[in-house]
Amino acid sequence: MGTLVDLAQVDGWEVCVIASPDGLRFIDADGLAARTGHVVRSQYKEPEAPDALPPADGLIVAPITANSLAKWSAGISDTLPLGLLVEAVGLRLPVVAVPFANRALISFPPIAEAIRKLSEWGVTVLAEDPPHEPATGAQAAAGFPWAGAWQSLLQHPWRPRPA
Repeated sequence: MGTLVDLAQVDGWEVCVIASPDGLRFIDADGLAARTGHVVRSQYKEPEAPDALPPADGLIVAPITANSLAKWSAGISDTLPLGLLVEAVGLRLPVVAVPFANRALISFPPIAEAIRKLSEWGVTVLAEDPPHEPATGAQAAAGFPWAGAWQSLLQHPWRPRPA
């Protein structure tokens, strides 16, 4: 994730990181907060609390699990990241999603349908081609397309602008 933060900052973007509660296990939240100057949020704020993060001009959701793809396409917003993604589609913000799911998961019909729906709604979905095989995620993670995700956001037809 640090690679993606670096790419965006080099291009002059103000970067914020939002993670699901489970996703926090996979990132260095303190390091990312220091790098971006913004706290890494993972929970909804209290309604009366001011927002700690600026409004988004574009979003990259990476890596996104098959489970989160299915929930997002169904409008389920039971975590902060999913709630923001549902809103982003409604607001027509540029969104790039980069699934990280093995071949068995990504080809399961409801997941394939979720990808199709999100794409129809304007989300750029960068699916691994071909998807990695089950039980090979650690090897596949080394080649995660952070730069491709960033370039896709910059080329999104809804034309994001730097902060």
